[in-house]
Amino acid sequence: MDVTAKAGMIVILVFALMFPDLGNMRDKAAGLRAIAYPILAFTVPAIWCMFWRGRASFPWLADLLVTVTCFTDVLGNRMNLYDSVVWFDDWMHFMNTGFLTAGVILLTLHRTATLAATFERALAFGVTAAVGWEIAEYFAFISKSSERRGAYTDTLSDLALGSLGVIIAAIVIHRLWSGGRLQSAAPQLEPRKLK
Repeated sequence: MDVTAKAGMIVILVFALMFPDLGNMRDKAAGLRAIAYPILAFTVPAIWCMFWRGRASFPWLADLLVTVTCFTDVLGNRMNLYDSVVWFDDWMHFMNTGFLTAGVILLTLHRTATLAATFERALAFGVTAAVGWEIAEYFAFISKSSERRGAYTDTLSDLALGSLGVIIAAIVIHRLWSGGRLQSAAPQLEPRKLK
């Protein structure tokens, strides 16, 4: 599923670059997405190859959570869901920020982490990611769009929904860890002992 999502994302991005009108990507930063999304989607495999390959199995779930974030955004644009379904943009900010944060939590915290540590990591990464996304969105296409008059309200809504997605991701991951699940979902590297 992970590899399929990566392949599908790349195919849709290439199609959107070649035919922006048919891909519903005109004036929606298709070029920026075509660069940023593959980099993001292949970050987990690159980090695993460079640092964890000999120490841990591949973190399929964390990688899928990161990849799905990119794939669903591109697919939503391709299917014109952002412009035809009123609540789709809100849903995507909630879900994708949550998915991305869940992936980062799985990759960067040990399964024995406290709820407070999980919240801290989730909020530190997730809210920062949501703010970064809104800044990129503004400069990529909102600043030049007729939609910029209502952009402030939309941005606040996107940030609030992204933050809610982050909190729910932290709770879900911590509850699953507490219940003995996700034991091998990501590298559970023990800290290296200094000699």
